Amino acid sequence: MRIGVNTRLFVKGKMDGIAWVAYEILKRIVTQHPEHEFVFFFDRPYNPYFIFAPNVKPVVVRPQARHPFLWFLFFETGIKKALRKENIDLFISPDGWVCLGTNVKTINVIHDLNFEHYPSFFSPLIRKYYTYFFPRFARKADHIITVSQFSKNDIVNRYHVDAKKISVVYNAASEDFFEIDEQEKQRTIQRLTNGVPYFVFVGSAHKRKNVERIMQAFDQFRQKYADFKFVFAGSNKYWDKDIKETYHQLKHKSDIVFTEYLSTTEMNYVVSSALALVYPSLFEGFGIPIVEGFAAHVPVITSNVTSMPEVAGEAALLVNPMSVTEIANAMEKIVMDELLRTKLIQLGEERNRAFSWDKSAQQFWDVILEFYNPI
Repeated sequence: MRIGVNTRLFVKGKMDGIAWVAYEILKRIVTQHPEHEFVFFFDRPYNPYFIFAPNVKPVVVRPQARHPFLWFLFFETGIKKALRKENIDLFISPDGWVCLGTNVKTINVIHDLNFEHYPSFFSPLIRKYYTYFFPRFARKADHIITVSQFSKNDIVNRYHVDAKKISVVYNAASEDFFEIDEQEKQRTIQRLTNGVPYFVFVGSAHKRKNVERIMQAFDQFRQKYADFKFVFAGSNKYWDKDIKETYHQLKHKSDIVFTEYLSTTEMNYVVSSALALVYPSLFEGFGIPIVEGFAAHVPVITSNVTSMPEVAGEAALLVNPMSVTEIANAMEKIVMDELLRTKLIQLGEERNRAFSWDKSAQQFWDVILEFYNPI
């Protein structure tokens, strides 16, 4: 089989969550199945780091797809032509976009429909593009893979797609996440916060991640408890005017630390050394930081909405993400109840065993075989 893959998000040093999911699964599938050929379609000069094995052929497709108009041209002209030229049997798109103008069988990976639920978080042009094209991408795909039962139900209900056309393949934590030893924890805490215990949030400070309420909750918590800090482990490039205003109004903003971009190895040190991972996002298709917290052996505070209860099970403190007080109270419970903290770490370790990239890659491959070679 000759399998074409949309790898336009494989840009070293600029990988987001969707790109890492594709990376973890594809590197396993490619290396485990040398009997098949894989053609990776990049939208710019590629890094050899992403050519996982000799059975991968890299192809650069134009134009670079980083704008709605260019997205359209990349898939409807560049990819369409490349699929034909490379004689592709099956096209896999890990980021939700597909080519509408091809007859090549297509598996589309749609992680979530957050733009349908929170359209105001997107610029008008991008919002219009998503809401117009993604229903068409979902219907065009011969099969869809998504990352939670919640997302599957959402796609079925929103886009009226047959549930039999959708398979669920969970995400997992990177192998770089594990508990570090106590000396390393103390060195990390000293380096980040001058030895002060801290809570941590992982991810880009996007509006959907509920950054404003997280900061307000820490400010509320900090009024009662001195000598604690909060670390935002990720970029703040998505900050809008509202987030900036919220930050500047905080009484204890000097106790908030920003790390900017971190490698997964560095991120593990930061997470594993924290009092707890605080991740009360407004909307997630899966929520990889939850299982990263489990793998790093820290308690997790997350939301009681969308996919997060499905992923966390009984292993996290679930809060209403719209309630600043509930988030603050959860932080207080972590600090005041050592038995609860220990229990959550144990439950998180157990829950994390349900997720692994090896398992996810195998399930993904099983879908490919079942779909492409139906009995």
